[in-house]
Amino acid sequence: MNRRLFWLALGTFAIGAEGFVVSSLLPQISEDTGVTVIEAGYLVVAFALVYATASPVLTALTADRDRRMILTASALTFTAGALSAALAHSYAVLLMARIVIACAAGLYAATAQATAVAISHPDHRARAISVVVGGTSLAVAFGAPLGAFIASWAGWRGTYVSIAVAGVAAAVAIRVMLPTGLRGTKMSLKSRFDVLRQPGIRPTLATTLLYMTAGFMVFTYIAPMTLQAAGLSRSVLPAVLLIYGSGAALGNYLGGQMADRWGAQRMVSIAIVLNTGMMLFFALFGYLPSEWAGPAFIGALFPWGVMSWSFPPAQASRILAIAPGSAPLALSLNGSALYFGVALGSFIGGLVLRYATVRDLGWVAALFLIAALALVGLERSREANLQVAYPVKD
Repeated sequence: MNRRLFWLALGTFAIGAEGFVVSSLLPQISEDTGVTVIEAGYLVVAFALVYATASPVLTALTADRDRRMILTASALTFTAGALSAALAHSYAVLLMARIVIACAAGLYAATAQATAVAISHPDHRARAISVVVGGTSLAVAFGAPLGAFIASWAGWRGTYVSIAVAGVAAAVAIRVMLPTGLRGTKMSLKSRFDVLRQPGIRPTLATTLLYMTAGFMVFTYIAPMTLQAAGLSRSVLPAVLLIYGSGAALGNYLGGQMADRWGAQRMVSIAIVLNTGMMLFFALFGYLPSEWAGPAFIGALFPWGVMSWSFPPAQASRILAIAPGSAPLALSLNGSALYFGVALGSFIGGLVLRYATVRDLGWVAALFLIAALALVGLERSREANLQVAYPVKD
């Protein structure tokens, strides 16, 4: 395994810690800024929308630049955004800070994944991606719980100061450890989106969108689910994130390994089916007696983390198999679809909380996963029909 991948993962760790700790900070931010929890949740929506739209634009503009410079600059911009969030005196300023963070995060993540593919053996692409994405899953496992713990005694602003420190560490490490001279090919934004014309790309990206919509419909509002449906106290939130994140770290590793061994499409299907079951569980556990609901919720967090995070590396490998000649472009579009899903899931989850209850999040999320599985099945049928019509000749 190329050791330079781990330095790329350090940056995704810092970015992931910020992205995933916010869900546990929503009650504190709501109280401090005078907005509702649902309105605080729009911080997640705004971040995801900006990330999804800025990532392909910024990567197109910087594709032919030295990747070490791009990664270092984006990590420092991320740091500046985190410090601005820590010092924000209003909800509007905090929202603008998260927009800056989203731009930096989108550029960094796309460049880091493309760099990982460029410096790795073709047979280990999924594993290389899983290492970089692993920085995010480790952030979910340890960074987000640590951030939630810091917030319990230093407030959500203290959490953002610690995130800024992690951003500086990532920038320094990348600057020192990565080599110069790694460059991509500059392409126009129009050329970047031409990859959408390749067969199979659009339904695959739609699968990413639907899958992430379902997951973040629940995860964004994990704090109210913990407090209301499970009946647990706010002091349990760091443990909730730690248990879920530990499963996520294992799931990310297994997703990359199994995609290389069993095939990416099969692994994607398995992840969707298992997560559909988890969403249905979240729809039902809140109706258990109060003395059972909390333990049932805690017991489900680790397997949920494993199942949900087995999807991203497998789906990225599937994207690369469909468009091997346009890897950076396809990966950046997959990242955009992922964060559009985060935005859509957070928004729909807010609507569910506004007009229904936290217990309804699970079954609504399951509907999106069923749609994602249907898309995978249709794409598999399309590929099978093509093989019958145009068999490969020796």
